[in-house]
Amino acid sequence: MRIALYHNHQKRSLAIVAELRTALLNHGFVMDDQNPELVISVGGDGTLLGAFHHYIDGCDQRRFVGLHTGHLGFYTDWLSSEVDELVASLLADQGQRVSYPILEMTTVSRDGSRTLYKALNEATVKKPIGTLVADVYLGKQHFERFRGDGVAIATPTGSTAYNKANGGAILHPSIQALQMSEIASINNRVFRTLGSPLIVPKGQVITVWPQQEDFLLTCDQMEIEAKDVLRIEFKVSEQQVHFASFRHLDFWHRVQQAFIADFSD
Repeated sequence: MRIALYHNHQKRSLAIVAELRTALLNHGFVMDDQNPELVISVGGDGTLLGAFHHYIDGCDQRRFVGLHTGHLGFYTDWLSSEVDELVASLLADQGQRVSYPILEMTTVSRDGSRTLYKALNEATVKKPIGTLVADVYLGKQHFERFRGDGVAIATPTGSTAYNKANGGAILHPSIQALQMSEIASINNRVFRTLGSPLIVPKGQVITVWPQQEDFLLTCDQMEIEAKDVLRIEFKVSEQQVHFASFRHLDFWHRVQQAFIADFSD
Protein backbone atom coordinates (compact mmCIF):
# COMPACT_ATOMS: atom_id res chain seq x y z
CA MET A 1 0.00 0.00 0.00
CA ARG A 2 1.24 3.50 -0.89
CA ILE A 3 0.88 5.89 2.07
CA ALA A 4 1.39 9.64 2.48
CA LEU A 5 1.78 11.39 5.84
CA TYR A 6 0.28 14.89 5.96
CA HIS A 7 0.92 16.86 9.15
CA ASN A 8 1.20 20.22 10.82
CA HIS A 9 4.55 21.42 12.12
CA GLN A 10 3.93 21.30 15.85
CA LYS A 11 6.62 19.51 17.83
CA ARG A 12 4.24 16.78 19.00
CA SER A 13 3.03 16.06 15.46
CA LEU A 14 6.57 15.88 14.06
CA ALA A 15 7.54 13.33 16.70
CA ILE A 16 4.49 11.18 15.91
CA VAL A 17 5.19 11.42 12.16
CA ALA A 18 8.77 10.19 12.68
CA GLU A 19 7.55 7.27 14.81
CA LEU A 20 4.79 6.40 12.37
CA ARG A 21 7.03 6.61 9.30
CA THR A 22 9.56 4.22 10.86
CA ALA A 23 6.85 1.74 11.84
CA LEU A 24 5.25 1.82 8.38
CA LEU A 25 8.56 1.28 6.58
CA ASN A 26 9.48 -1.56 8.95
CA HIS A 27 6.26 -3.32 7.97
CA GLY A 28 6.82 -2.97 4.23
CA PHE A 29 4.53 -0.04 3.41
CA VAL A 30 5.61 2.33 0.63
CA MET A 31 5.81 6.04 1.42
CA ASP A 32 4.47 8.01 -1.56
CA ASP A 33 3.57 11.69 -1.19
CA GLN A 34 2.67 12.09 -4.88
CA ASN A 35 0.17 9.33 -5.56
CA PRO A 36 -0.86 7.66 -2.28
CA GLU A 37 -3.64 5.17 -1.88
CA LEU A 38 -4.03 6.21 1.75
CA VAL A 39 -3.37 9.60 3.38
CA ILE A 40 -2.74 9.70 7.13
CA SER A 41 -3.31 13.14 8.61
CA VAL A 42 -1.41 13.85 11.83
CA GLY A 43 -2.64 16.87 13.80
CA GLY A 44 -6.24 17.98 14.20
CA ASP A 45 -9.32 18.49 12.09
CA GLY A 46 -7.74 21.55 10.49
CA THR A 47 -4.79 19.42 9.38
CA LEU A 48 -7.16 16.88 7.86
CA LEU A 49 -8.93 19.65 5.94
CA GLY A 50 -5.50 20.65 4.64
CA ALA A 51 -4.83 17.05 3.57
CA PHE A 52 -8.18 16.92 1.77
CA HIS A 53 -7.38 20.06 -0.23
CA HIS A 54 -3.81 18.96 -0.92
CA TYR A 55 -4.99 15.65 -2.41
CA ILE A 56 -8.36 16.84 -3.68
CA ASP A 57 -7.69 16.03 -7.34
CA GLY A 58 -7.44 12.34 -6.60
CA CYS A 59 -9.52 12.02 -3.44
CA ASP A 60 -12.07 9.86 -5.27
CA GLN A 61 -9.36 7.18 -5.63
CA ARG A 62 -7.84 7.32 -2.14
CA ARG A 63 -8.80 7.07 1.51
CA PHE A 64 -8.03 9.27 4.48
CA VAL A 65 -7.20 8.43 8.10
CA GLY A 66 -6.96 11.01 10.87
CA LEU A 67 -4.60 10.69 13.84
CA HIS A 68 -5.14 13.44 16.41
CA THR A 69 -2.38 14.77 18.63
CA GLY A 70 -4.90 15.92 21.28
CA HIS A 71 -8.48 14.80 21.92
CA LEU A 72 -10.23 12.87 19.16
CA GLY A 73 -11.48 15.31 16.55
CA PHE A 74 -14.50 15.19 14.31
CA TYR A 75 -12.59 13.61 11.42
CA THR A 76 -9.91 11.81 13.41
CA ASP A 77 -10.32 8.27 14.77
CA TRP A 78 -6.89 7.66 16.30
CA LEU A 79 -4.90 9.20 19.15
CA SER A 80 -1.16 9.84 19.14
CA SER A 81 -0.72 7.03 21.70
CA GLU A 82 -2.15 4.50 19.24
CA VAL A 83 0.52 4.35 16.53
CA ASP A 84 1.09 0.60 16.98
CA GLU A 85 -2.65 -0.10 16.87
CA LEU A 86 -3.03 1.99 13.71
CA VAL A 87 -0.21 0.14 11.96
CA ALA A 88 -1.71 -3.22 13.01
CA SER A 89 -5.06 -2.17 11.52
CA LEU A 90 -3.34 -1.16 8.28
CA LEU A 91 -1.71 -4.59 8.08
CA ALA A 92 -5.14 -6.22 8.34
CA ASP A 93 -6.85 -3.67 6.07
CA GLN A 94 -9.16 -5.00 3.35
CA GLY A 95 -9.86 -1.66 1.69
CA GLN A 96 -12.92 -0.79 3.79
CA ARG A 97 -14.15 2.75 3.43
CA VAL A 98 -16.98 5.10 4.37
CA SER A 99 -17.87 7.93 1.99
CA TYR A 100 -19.09 11.45 2.70
CA PRO A 101 -20.62 14.05 0.35
CA ILE A 102 -18.60 17.13 -0.52
CA LEU A 103 -19.60 20.59 -1.70
CA GLU A 104 -18.90 21.96 -5.16
CA MET A 105 -18.69 25.76 -5.46
CA THR A 106 -18.37 27.47 -8.83
CA THR A 107 -17.69 31.18 -9.24
CA VAL A 108 -18.89 32.77 -12.48
CA SER A 109 -17.08 35.97 -13.46
CA ARG A 110 -18.48 38.86 -15.45
CA ASP A 111 -16.57 37.67 -18.52
CA GLY A 112 -18.27 34.26 -18.28
CA SER A 113 -15.24 32.36 -16.97
CA ARG A 114 -15.91 29.72 -14.32
CA THR A 115 -13.70 28.53 -11.45
CA LEU A 116 -14.44 25.36 -9.51
CA TYR A 117 -13.73 24.80 -5.80
CA LYS A 118 -14.57 21.91 -3.48
CA ALA A 119 -15.17 21.89 0.26
CA LEU A 120 -15.33 19.17 2.85
CA ASN A 121 -17.03 21.38 5.46
CA GLU A 122 -18.53 24.57 4.08
CA ALA A 123 -18.34 27.65 1.90
CA THR A 124 -19.54 31.16 2.73
CA VAL A 125 -20.44 34.40 1.00
CA LYS A 126 -19.86 37.29 3.40
CA LYS A 127 -19.35 41.02 3.61
CA PRO A 128 -16.77 41.78 6.30
CA ILE A 129 -17.92 45.39 6.68
CA GLY A 130 -21.47 46.54 6.08
CA THR A 131 -24.41 44.52 4.79
CA LEU A 132 -24.35 41.86 2.10
CA VAL A 133 -27.24 42.20 -0.32
CA ALA A 134 -27.68 39.11 -2.49
CA ASP A 135 -30.38 37.41 -4.51
CA VAL A 136 -30.72 33.70 -3.73
CA TYR A 137 -31.99 31.27 -6.36
CA LEU A 138 -33.00 27.65 -5.78
CA GLY A 139 -32.64 26.02 -9.14
CA LYS A 140 -33.96 28.63 -11.58
CA GLN A 141 -36.43 30.10 -9.11
CA HIS A 142 -35.70 33.37 -7.33
CA PHE A 143 -36.24 32.60 -3.65
CA GLU A 144 -35.32 35.73 -1.71
CA ARG A 145 -33.23 38.86 -1.53
CA PHE A 146 -30.93 38.37 1.43
CA ARG A 147 -29.62 41.18 3.61
CA GLY A 148 -27.25 40.51 6.46
CA ASP A 149 -23.66 39.48 7.16
CA GLY A 150 -23.73 36.54 4.75
CA VAL A 151 -24.77 32.96 4.05
CA ALA A 152 -23.04 29.66 4.78
CA ILE A 153 -23.51 26.52 2.67
CA ALA A 154 -22.49 23.33 4.47
CA THR A 155 -22.03 19.65 3.73
CA PRO A 156 -23.58 17.13 6.16
CA THR A 157 -20.27 16.72 8.01
CA GLY A 158 -19.79 20.50 7.89
CA SER A 159 -23.24 20.95 9.40
CA THR A 160 -21.61 20.58 12.82
CA ALA A 161 -19.41 23.66 12.29
CA TYR A 162 -20.40 27.21 11.23
CA ASN A 163 -23.83 25.96 10.20
CA LYS A 164 -24.58 24.77 13.75
CA ALA A 165 -23.51 28.14 15.15
CA ASN A 166 -26.01 29.75 12.76
CA GLY A 167 -28.83 27.62 14.17
CA GLY A 168 -28.72 24.99 11.44
CA ALA A 169 -29.58 21.32 11.83
CA ILE A 170 -26.98 18.55 12.03
CA LEU A 171 -27.31 16.27 9.00
CA HIS A 172 -26.16 12.67 8.89
CA PRO A 173 -23.58 12.24 6.06
CA SER A 174 -25.67 9.48 4.47
CA ILE A 175 -28.00 12.30 3.35
CA GLN A 176 -26.85 13.67 -0.01
CA ALA A 177 -27.72 17.31 0.60
CA LEU A 178 -26.43 20.79 1.36
CA GLN A 179 -27.65 23.18 4.03
CA MET A 180 -27.76 26.97 3.66
CA SER A 181 -27.89 29.01 6.86
CA GLU A 182 -28.11 32.76 7.30
CA ILE A 183 -25.41 34.76 9.07
CA ALA A 184 -27.05 37.60 11.01
CA SER A 185 -29.85 38.29 8.54
CA ILE A 186 -31.86 41.51 8.67
CA ASN A 187 -35.57 40.93 9.19
CA ASN A 188 -38.04 43.75 9.81
CA ARG A 189 -41.18 45.24 8.25
CA VAL A 190 -39.21 46.33 5.18
CA PHE A 191 -36.68 43.53 4.59
CA ARG A 192 -37.55 39.85 4.90
CA THR A 193 -35.71 36.56 4.51
CA LEU A 194 -36.91 33.06 5.35
CA GLY A 195 -34.98 33.25 8.60
CA SER A 196 -34.49 29.48 8.71
CA PRO A 197 -31.84 27.09 7.35
CA LEU A 198 -32.61 25.44 4.00
CA ILE A 199 -31.74 21.82 3.19
CA VAL A 200 -31.30 21.32 -0.55
CA PRO A 201 -31.02 17.84 -2.11
CA LYS A 202 -28.42 16.55 -4.50
CA GLY A 203 -29.20 17.67 -8.05
CA GLN A 204 -30.44 21.15 -7.11
CA VAL A 205 -28.22 24.23 -7.35
CA ILE A 206 -28.15 27.14 -4.90
CA THR A 207 -27.10 30.32 -6.71
CA VAL A 208 -26.13 33.51 -4.87
CA TRP A 209 -26.00 36.77 -6.83
CA PRO A 210 -24.31 39.46 -4.68
CA GLN A 211 -25.49 42.97 -5.50
CA GLN A 212 -22.12 44.50 -4.53
CA GLU A 213 -18.62 43.97 -5.81
CA ASP A 214 -16.78 43.97 -2.47
CA PHE A 215 -17.56 40.69 -0.75
CA LEU A 216 -15.59 37.71 0.54
CA LEU A 217 -15.79 34.02 -0.32
CA THR A 218 -14.46 31.21 1.82
CA CYS A 219 -14.06 27.53 1.03
CA ASP A 220 -13.17 25.56 4.17
CA GLN A 221 -10.02 27.30 5.41
CA MET A 222 -9.39 29.29 2.24
CA GLU A 223 -10.33 32.91 1.58
CA ILE A 224 -11.02 33.67 -2.08
CA GLU A 225 -10.82 37.06 -3.74
CA ALA A 226 -14.22 37.75 -5.27
CA LYS A 227 -13.12 40.44 -7.71
CA ASP A 228 -15.32 40.47 -10.84
CA VAL A 229 -17.40 37.52 -9.57
CA LEU A 230 -20.99 37.84 -10.80
CA ARG A 231 -22.57 34.85 -9.07
CA ILE A 232 -21.68 31.76 -7.06
CA GLU A 233 -23.23 28.33 -7.59
CA PHE A 234 -23.32 25.58 -4.96
CA LYS A 235 -24.26 21.92 -5.33
CA VAL A 236 -23.51 18.46 -4.00
CA SER A 237 -20.48 17.19 -5.93
CA GLU A 238 -20.53 13.94 -7.86
CA GLN A 239 -17.21 13.30 -6.16
CA GLN A 240 -17.02 12.05 -2.57
CA VAL A 241 -14.35 11.85 0.11
CA HIS A 242 -13.50 8.41 1.46
CA PHE A 243 -12.25 7.51 4.93
CA ALA A 244 -10.71 4.18 5.85
CA SER A 245 -13.36 2.42 7.92
CA PHE A 246 -11.38 -0.29 9.71
CA ARG A 247 -11.98 1.96 12.74
CA HIS A 248 -14.37 4.72 11.87
CA LEU A 249 -16.54 6.07 14.66
CA ASP A 250 -20.30 6.30 14.20
CA PHE A 251 -21.38 9.80 13.13
CA TRP A 252 -23.79 10.32 16.02
CA HIS A 253 -21.12 9.11 18.43
CA ARG A 254 -18.86 11.84 17.03
CA VAL A 255 -21.58 14.43 17.53
CA GLN A 256 -22.21 13.27 21.09
CA GLN A 257 -18.49 13.23 21.82
CA ALA A 258 -17.92 16.69 20.32
CA PHE A 259 -20.82 18.56 21.93
CA ILE A 260 -22.28 16.61 24.84
CA ALA A 261 -19.71 14.26 26.44
CA ASP A 262 -18.19 15.50 29.69
CA PHE A 263 -14.43 14.90 29.53
CA SER A 264 -14.12 15.76 33.22
CA ASP A 265 -15.83 12.45 34.16
